[in-house]
Amino acid sequence: MLSNTVFAILLCHALGRASAAVSGLQHLFSNPDHISAAYHIPTVHESAVQARRILSLANIATLSTVFPSASNAPCSDFENRPEGLAGAPIGLIEYYASCGPNLHDPTILAVTIATSFKNARAGSNITLSLRYHPPADHAPSEDPYTYSPANLPRFSLIGHIEPLSKKEVKEHGIMSCFLASHPDAKAWTPGNEIHESRWVRLVVEKVYWFGGFGDRAYIGWIPVEVYRAVTAEEVNKARLVGEKGWMEKSWKEPYEASRTDGSGVWEAI
Repeated sequence: MLSNTVFAILLCHALGRASAAVSGLQHLFSNPDHISAAYHIPTVHESAVQARRILSLANIATLSTVFPSASNAPCSDFENRPEGLAGAPIGLIEYYASCGPNLHDPTILAVTIATSFKNARAGSNITLSLRYHPPADHAPSEDPYTYSPANLPRFSLIGHIEPLSKKEVKEHGIMSCFLASHPDAKAWTPGNEIHESRWVRLVVEKVYWFGGFGDRAYIGWIPVEVYRAVTAEEVNKARLVGEKGWMEKSWKEPYEASRTDGSGVWEAI
């Protein structure tokens, strides 16, 4: 049997190792309080550019809403909705596209009978969540975490649904823009014989960004005015991890800014 002294030594050693391990992992999901000058965590603006880049590259996201109370939105017997769902969230994938004059507000083809839009009409808050998928032919990386899904950027756009007028749809070529990303959606565009539908936009009011591990990426809220102010030039110039033209650099080294005013984004210079 171990003596009390030996047991105490072993216990202290084990606790020390555990503490070190926790210390090394504590910034995976939050930003550290103090950053060394040798480290570069993207600024809020740089993160906003990355978010807008992802928004322009992707075209499918998860639309989350909350079920209303039965008194606020009684459902038909045809739906056969279980009881007790009031206040429960539900997330379903949804097609979207960056169309129209406000590219920061995603355009959505809303099918009236769909659960997400019924919840929205009953007053539900709405969140559209996106994640970045590197190209399948991305360059290899020596860092095992470079392409880890846990370390890749994702974000949520919080806002409300706003219908597009017929004038807006026509003037900005909403249908052709949307169908360029989703040609199969032609079957349920407005006026189809299957389901009632309409063109809407998600008016973004708040943006929550999770850029990756907290010791190398920004995690937190992006002011909506910063998100909206990102230019098309910045979106087109930015390169995300794995994209052609992206150059891997050590996250322990400062990244050069792609703009002289210091508001650049991570990319090959």
